[in-house]
Amino acid sequence: MAVVLPAVVEELLSEMAAAVQESARIPDEYLLSLKFLFGSSATQALDLVDRQSITLIASPSGRRVYQVLGSSGKTYTCLASCHYCSCPAFAFKVLRKSDSILCKHLLAVYLSQVMRTCQQLSVSDKQLTDILLMEKKQEP
Repeated sequence: MAVVLPAVVEELLSEMAAAVQESARIPDEYLLSLKFLFGSSATQALDLVDRQSITLIASPSGRRVYQVLGSSGKTYTCLASCHYCSCPAFAFKVLRKSDSILCKHLLAVYLSQVMRTCQQLSVSDKQLTDILLMEKKQEP
């Protein structure tokens, strides 16, 4: 069973996607809703999208992983299927303190999907495994 975001977030992302498809832009009321739900993370996530910092890495087996080049220059791995990010803010603010439901990197992944600005990279299953193992080795 897939993990889902709270209904209000799912609905907002869905409405944003429809607006982008219709007019190639996100109306201001949706941007205000994002800011209300996610605070400063919304602005930071939109900045990551504007800078085209999100890459979808897909393998022939259907595995999909997102890499986000953060504002600090470090690359974080996001799994949209289970709403996970490898950044310290996700571990602290989302998992430990429950202050937020997403970090800016994961929100940027969802926004890049909505805005259809995500870069794509196809790799072999072994290459994807190597990417994930390399990420694990770099963690402190």
